[in-house]
Amino acid sequence: MRVITLNVNGIRAAERKGFFSWMGLQNADVICLQEIKAQLHQLDSDTFCPPGYHCFYHDAEKKGYSGVAIYTKAVPDKVINGIGLTDIDSEGRFIEAQFGNLSIISLYLPSGSSGEERQAFKFSFMERFMPYLESCLASHREYIICGDWNIAHKEIDLKNWRGNKKNSGFLPEERAWLDQLFSSDWVDAFRVINQECDQYTWWSNRGQAWAKNVGWRIDYQIVSANLKDKVTATSIYKDERFSDHAPLIMDYDL
Repeated sequence: MRVITLNVNGIRAAERKGFFSWMGLQNADVICLQEIKAQLHQLDSDTFCPPGYHCFYHDAEKKGYSGVAIYTKAVPDKVINGIGLTDIDSEGRFIEAQFGNLSIISLYLPSGSSGEERQAFKFSFMERFMPYLESCLASHREYIICGDWNIAHKEIDLKNWRGNKKNSGFLPEERAWLDQLFSSDWVDAFRVINQECDQYTWWSNRGQAWAKNVGWRIDYQIVSANLKDKVTATSIYKDERFSDHAPLIMDYDL
């Protein structure tokens, strides 16, 4: 099974940059998108439900903001929008597709980079999302949680780690939260395969970040431990740019 995740930073902008043409060549079973920045009524053309896929969106109430999607070749048994928390769900940050005992989730964890208020919301989200993740493990289902988690876990996961210790996305509290996550039965699927440095999925649009590969690895496929041995391959696609993030491609023996 091939699963791709990408923060498109506006699905209509990504479409204009050729994302859907590229996607059609990837033979992916499931594609998870974040930050679609569009309402459902703006996505009713065939362009946004490509041939061969069943398409599901959870948009934000605020126009031009957030939103997640899942495209899947197989028909899901069930699709779930949100985690049952109004302030989070109104921002369109979670969608889950269930296939038998397997759940695939597209997640967009908040960014705190715009100021103290949004950082506080990010911490609130993290605090309330951890019990949800614990309940997932207790269900003994298999999980692949794709998305922009907006946290670089370790120093290896961003170029300028020394200068970002006090910045959102690399705060000690955020990294400790991921430590807690990975100390339970959750696994960073990318690192099962690839332990190299300079493996980034996001680059600032400022300066020469992309050209100089001054990036952050903040996009993950995090899997339940019962899938750790099913991870077979991974890559980050950088030959074209569809947004300020790059597609993260993972293959599983499922």
